[in-house]
Amino acid sequence: MVDKLTKKQRKKNMQAVKNKDSTIELTLRKALWEKGLRYRKHYNKLPGKPDIVFKGKKVAVFCDSEFWHGKNWEERKHDFKSNKEFWHKKIERNIERDKEVNKELNEMGWTVIRFWGEEIKNDVDKCVTKIEKELKENG
Repeated sequence: MVDKLTKKQRKKNMQAVKNKDSTIELTLRKALWEKGLRYRKHYNKLPGKPDIVFKGKKVAVFCDSEFWHGKNWEERKHDFKSNKEFWHKKIERNIERDKEVNKELNEMGWTVIRFWGEEIKNDVDKCVTKIEKELKENG
């Protein structure tokens, strides 16, 4: 099936997608900051460039959007009507990369926490509590 948007429209849409400082990231970071928790953001010295890092405690946090990171992928992959091959390959590679990054960070002694965007939107306090618990355990 052919893309319903022109190349120019598709390019504009894709350029609007944020890869950092997304709404879900900002929501979680604000809640952590209000709790007095200090962190590094977009830490490029670690694999996967985690969204939030507690360097001293070796805790890396990722805020994953459902679309780009393939939440419920086996069900959702049938939703694509156009350019299926491209999107399947892209999202499946993202899923694989997330697993590789988790493994690499774990092997380096880091704890990895991943939140889906809807988890952050629906209950940011629960996410903060999970991070606080991990920070205490890595104390």
